Amino acid sequence: MSFYPLVIVLLLMSAAGYWFGSKKALRTVRKSSNFLTPRPHQFGLYVVIWSLVPPVILGVIWAVLQTTPLETDTGAMRQIDQVVFPVMLLLATGAGLYFSILRINPDLRVRKTIEGLVYVLLILASIISILTTLGIVLSLLFETIQFFGKVPMSEFFFGLNWSPQTALRADQVGSSGAFGSIPLFTGTLLITFIAMCVAVPLGLLSAVYMTEYASNRFRAVVKPLLEILAGIPTVVYGFFAALTVGVFFRDLGDSLGIDVVSESALAAGVVMGMMIIPFVSSLSDDIIMAVPQSLRDGSYGLGATKSETIRKVILPAALPGIVGAVLLAVSRAIGETMIVVMAAGFAANLTANPLEAVTTVTVQIVGLLVGDQEFDSAKTLAAFALALVLFIVTLCLNVIALMVVRKYREEYD
Repeated sequence: MSFYPLVIVLLLMSAAGYWFGSKKALRTVRKSSNFLTPRPHQFGLYVVIWSLVPPVILGVIWAVLQTTPLETDTGAMRQIDQVVFPVMLLLATGAGLYFSILRINPDLRVRKTIEGLVYVLLILASIISILTTLGIVLSLLFETIQFFGKVPMSEFFFGLNWSPQTALRADQVGSSGAFGSIPLFTGTLLITFIAMCVAVPLGLLSAVYMTEYASNRFRAVVKPLLEILAGIPTVVYGFFAALTVGVFFRDLGDSLGIDVVSESALAAGVVMGMMIIPFVSSLSDDIIMAVPQSLRDGSYGLGATKSETIRKVILPAALPGIVGAVLLAVSRAIGETMIVVMAAGFAANLTANPLEAVTTVTVQIVGLLVGDQEFDSAKTLAAFALALVLFIVTLCLNVIALMVVRKYREEYD
């Protein structure tokens, strides 16, 4: 039996078990004078759990055995896969259904079993998340160590030139490359700063207006429209930045006598800020709405105006959440790639001038890993080194933000 029909059969058996378990629980209540504390549907879930847990365990064991190299007959293994293993799963499911339905009685602690399974699932989810993060960090670390075995750390961290066009053969032209990462991180910080200058004021002010000044009808119409911006694909923003905003800034610079390139950090940062506005606005809106009304009433009772209440009561109370929203926006800006590719280009220029073309770390990571490259070359391994450094920088920013949030929270409390 193939995989999908087998899964459908198992689910149908579990659904039948849910129905029989619920019906038996109801019949038990009618026949017994004891009060049945759990609800009938909880007995049905109890049956479903014991009908699915045994086949899941068998499936995991079988998958582990399949990955183990064994010298066996291929035809015999195929017969086991198609006949014996499905029969084992069906028998395990049937046994779980039979014994779980047989155990249903008023004294059965069904809630304890269900809560125990939920607890185990939560623990497994947490462990998987931790192991996934650890695996990502270790993979980056190992590849970065190989990269620094080929390129000196001083050149990577303090070099001012980025040109990782190394040759694949010794007789090729351009066998030496430059791996100075400062231009990449400078361009990343420049574009992120421009995006935050656009997104944070507009997003925060729009959130304050919609929560404290706008009517309910206006809020119900404008907030969904504003959140639509978050659903627009980034490639659309990239086309808009390349074909409209970049050209607009170039023509505006020509009219003012200023040299502005069409692919500039300013165009990429402004469009990226427009994309991030919904993140700041929506999260700040929810955070400000969560501030207790009693704080507003107390401020008004002391004679404060609405603007004074917002500045001295509401915003300080919502500051930890607002900082979290800004951090999310910063992470979104640092990780953006498509807008920078289309609006700012691949040029790794070390400049603080927003009117010139720059690039970011994420754009270079994509460029280094695209195409037919040798995985053990310095050019490919440079992507892992950039990713690890970017990860450490983002982690440091989060730690600093948590320290700031804790300080202001203590002062306000």
